[in-house]
Amino acid sequence: MKRLMLVRFSCRFRINLQRFGYTPGRGIKWEKDLNTHDSIRATRPFAGTGLLALALLMIAALFPGQASAERVFTAPPRESKADGEKLYGPVADLLTRVLGEKVVYRHPRSWLHYQRDLRQDKFDIVFDGPHFISWRIRKYGHRPLARLPGKLGFYTLVESANERVNQVSDLVNRKVCVIAPPNLSSLALLNEFRDPIRQPRLLTVKGGMKGVYRAFRDGKCDAMVLRDQFYNKKIGDEDKQKLRIVFRSKRFTNQGFTASSRIDDAGVARLKEALTQAQPELVPLLKRFAPKADLLLDAQRRDYLDDYRLLSGIIVGWEVD
Repeated sequence: MKRLMLVRFSCRFRINLQRFGYTPGRGIKWEKDLNTHDSIRATRPFAGTGLLALALLMIAALFPGQASAERVFTAPPRESKADGEKLYGPVADLLTRVLGEKVVYRHPRSWLHYQRDLRQDKFDIVFDGPHFISWRIRKYGHRPLARLPGKLGFYTLVESANERVNQVSDLVNRKVCVIAPPNLSSLALLNEFRDPIRQPRLLTVKGGMKGVYRAFRDGKCDAMVLRDQFYNKKIGDEDKQKLRIVFRSKRFTNQGFTASSRIDDAGVARLKEALTQAQPELVPLLKRFAPKADLLLDAQRRDYLDDYRLLSGIIVGWEVD
């Protein structure tokens, strides 16, 4: 009867390679102190540099499917962890039911962690903005699933009495109140300044568009970037008379869902169908981002063709080639 390989995990573990044809009594043992993080060491002399790799492969073989036991769904950390779980947890439940495999919502610790993990393609399903979607499609072959209706556009504004700024190029070396990159609003402005030496000075503000508008009114900057809908709906006519638009961005396709290449064609088709139908799990998301919408719309690659350039051409680390 073949000998069984024994793996014992405690503070220390050992791997016996007898199963792979080594003479009993002369098998090579590996030890690692998990508490002190000592380097792996051999307790007996050995020949061949590939034995460590073989041992690690054996560990992986003992736990088939461990890494792919569940799918990971995420979205940008715009909310607290508790609010993120409340908003996206039901969506993960819907995705689980549709795919027939466990999908968990993972709330990013911060924007830095979110960007790092996106660049490493750690997520299977993501809901976020058009520049991220376009980048994942281009870099990793993600496939768009569904999107919010409507478009995203941004205005760069100055005080109407400001005679020093008449066009967007006049903002070089001037202070502009924005939401911190990689928010789409600030990147839409920076996209107009491809020379890194000749750019506006960004004053990043917390509190969303309200915070940006408040900082501008407090005199902290020469200009500000607002979403067009915020300008149209939240600023009164009297205050609009005091402002002047010096730049209108292109109108971007709205936020949406993508699936990684690790999800097969059949799974993508099921996700597309489910996400574009009325689902109670999607109601809070629609209410949060598109209050007047009843459904998500089908999303296609052509909706996000070149938006990746807002990342790859502006922020270091987002190269696609």
